[in-house]
Amino acid sequence: ILSVGQRKVMQRIVDNALAVSKESVKTVTYESLNNIASCINGVSALLLTLLPGKANILEGLHGWELRPTLRGPRLPRWMQNGVSSFNHFIHELSVDSDTSSLDYSSGEEESDGPPPASPSSQCSRLSWASASAKSEGHWSDWITFILWWLILPLRILLWVPQFFLRLFFKRSSRTPASPRRNQHRPRFSKTNSSKYHDVPNRATDRRRGVVEDLHLAIEICIEAIFDFFHRATHLLLSPSEAFGILLSWFSPSSHRRKEKHDHVSDDETVQTATLGDADPSLAERPTRLYNTMNTDTRTCQDVITELGYPYEAIRVVTSDGYVLLLERIPRRDARKAVYLQHGILDSSMGWVSNGVVGSPAFAAYDQGYDVFLGNFRGLVSRDHVNKNISSKEYWRYSINEHGTEDIPAMIEKIHEIKTSELKLSQPNTDEEINHEEPYKLCAVCHSLGGAAILMYVITRKIKEKPHRLSRLILLSPAGFHEDSNLGFTLVEYIFLFVSPVLSRLVPAFYIPTRFFRMLLNKLARDFHNYPALGGLVQTLMSYVVGGDSSNWVGVLGLPHYNMNDMPAVSFRVAQHLAQIKHTGKFRMFDYGSRRANVEVYGSPEPLDLGESYRFIDVPVDLVAGKKDKVIRPSMVRKHYKVMREGGVDVSFNEFEYAHLDFTFSHREELLAYVMSRLLLVEPTSVEQRQTSQKGMKLKKKKKEGTVV
Repeated sequence: ILSVGQRKVMQRIVDNALAVSKESVKTVTYESLNNIASCINGVSALLLTLLPGKANILEGLHGWELRPTLRGPRLPRWMQNGVSSFNHFIHELSVDSDTSSLDYSSGEEESDGPPPASPSSQCSRLSWASASAKSEGHWSDWITFILWWLILPLRILLWVPQFFLRLFFKRSSRTPASPRRNQHRPRFSKTNSSKYHDVPNRATDRRRGVVEDLHLAIEICIEAIFDFFHRATHLLLSPSEAFGILLSWFSPSSHRRKEKHDHVSDDETVQTATLGDADPSLAERPTRLYNTMNTDTRTCQDVITELGYPYEAIRVVTSDGYVLLLERIPRRDARKAVYLQHGILDSSMGWVSNGVVGSPAFAAYDQGYDVFLGNFRGLVSRDHVNKNISSKEYWRYSINEHGTEDIPAMIEKIHEIKTSELKLSQPNTDEEINHEEPYKLCAVCHSLGGAAILMYVITRKIKEKPHRLSRLILLSPAGFHEDSNLGFTLVEYIFLFVSPVLSRLVPAFYIPTRFFRMLLNKLARDFHNYPALGGLVQTLMSYVVGGDSSNWVGVLGLPHYNMNDMPAVSFRVAQHLAQIKHTGKFRMFDYGSRRANVEVYGSPEPLDLGESYRFIDVPVDLVAGKKDKVIRPSMVRKHYKVMREGGVDVSFNEFEYAHLDFTFSHREELLAYVMSRLLLVEPTSVEQRQTSQKGMKLKKKKKEGTVV
């Protein structure tokens, strides 16, 4: 029987052995995983050197050309600072797990060198980085490291009894530990608090990728396993405590405590406090799953409000029951408004994703506009008035519904809001003067949004209904697609050939499960951390879309592709685009039979929108991208040519942009051009409105006099 002093000595020896073994295993696993990731990055760089045409595709993407660097082995963290940084990292994770930022191009993280490879705290990273430089002066630490590994047989001998003591560990782990938790709670400093809670001023993306998640999972597993070993050896060296725990198993009071503990843990909350708050008392908040998974699940509302702008969400219901989200950066007294409409596989996030400086929505608001951000139907969440609508029924729509249902519902809602607000601010002003609105509404649309807004204006004029728009600014608009690469042509023929069968099996194209959407969100971060791998994915995606050099990898990391929701493409929208490309005409959806077309359009052929451009009665500004391979400049010029032939007041301009550069890149010249076109539309002044009102009254009096 060992004395108390001998047990303490043995416990100290075992604790030191476990500590050394734990940090050594962490080091080996960390280095192994990091070397695998570096190898993948290196192979990606090698493949990139063999792919043709990568120079234009990877323009502006630095770090993909990997160059080998030699460095010494990293030492275990316990040899550098004497204590594991795991607890510090857990605290840091709990503080900033859900605080990623809008600007993904931070200069602090997007360096040409290798990415931060460990998910540990910043202090730990610095100590690891400096370990190789100081390795020559730490021979004593190396000797200590080798000596501790000599006790490996002892650890193996202790494995068998420790395995049978797992139940003791489970039991002892349920004992109250609040005093101890309070003892080891990390200290909060005022600097750290402001850093992690002042979201608008931080420009660092703190999401973890798949590789970093593997680092974290391995470190947590190692920590749990060695903690189990530590508790088990403690019980082996303290038989009396182990015997007391064994007796407590059969105690009735322990079962009651267990039931009470389980009841409390079912609804677990986390107590939090932030320095600088008006009320420093602890507040309870429920834990949320996406915080643990560390994915970027922000919405457009989060981005706008984080940057200090006002926000308003408007629920719009279309005539066929689809529920749309119309978002707004409100200026309620403004007589000039702008409506921004996104393209395919996009959302309103595209108009605010570049922050205050590079986003069209914020630029328009700063110029005094009331900004409305439209969202088409087609989110994975499938919001509809009929909550029991089937997937097949929900996705049964084409571009027709975007132009004749979605946009009319949103613009009518804008009209309703603006007229009511302006009546309140100026009650003596009539709603309409000479059939003019009391405000001026311009539309800025990208890609598919441009085709839909043209369809909207033409169909409203044919129906003799007001479209309420004063100017159209179309950025690389869809509509004509016959000039495209061989890949798009092959997809077109294959799609049209299999569409009768495929339409019954695949109602829409999207990532179906939350897990795979989360995986995409995290892989986008890995593509950022490993530039050669990201460059390879960027090049391959560019090949798929005909060599377009847009930042496809960066777009995948935007919050609207998150685990909770994402924009999708219905089968009929894709089929409609294939029909437009196949016929070479910008026309409405062909339902496949003369009878079906007659029921919808009143004619056996769909309405040719290109031949109906004469109905467009507002100025149109067309913008093309010289590097755009999705909608080539020749197709935008075709819009311009047909509009000119139809007598439309139209202008045409080109920029050195790819397809996604119109919304997802910082392009000051584009913003300046769009703002200059918007400023051409001046709202009606107060004097002009008063003069018009007097003229209308005089006309009424003259008519009354002639009647008498």
